[in-house]
Amino acid sequence: QVQLVESGGGLVQAGDSLRLSCAASALTASSYAMGWFRQAPGNHRVFVAAITLNGKSTYYADPVMGRFTITRINDNNTMYLQMNSLKPADTAVYCCAADRSSAQVMGARSRYLEVWGQGTMVTVSS
Repeated sequence: QVQLVESGGGLVQAGDSLRLSCAASALTASSYAMGWFRQAPGNHRVFVAAITLNGKSTYYADPVMGRFTITRINDNNTMYLQMNSLKPADTAVYCCAADRSSAQVMGARSRYLEVWGQGTMVTVSS
């Protein structure tokens, strides 16, 4: 059974950095586009970033553009989200997802994505 497991969340101060990891098991990572989503308390889940099968193209939501970087290492079946200059508004549960559709449309297709992780909490204090 395919599983995605996130790690790396925690409590940090505004301006700090964190790196989240998403490890895929029983999944040929190179066959799936992968992405990160987040859900803040009381809000809907929203798209953060996505990366193509080969890692050569990436897509970002406007609020994180220039601060977050998504990468992947297919040999390790692992995806990462480097988050810099964190703000209190970045506080959320961060979930990774995998899908055989295009990375470019993962944000629009979030309800239909094939595989989801359980999430990791990121809290940014002011």
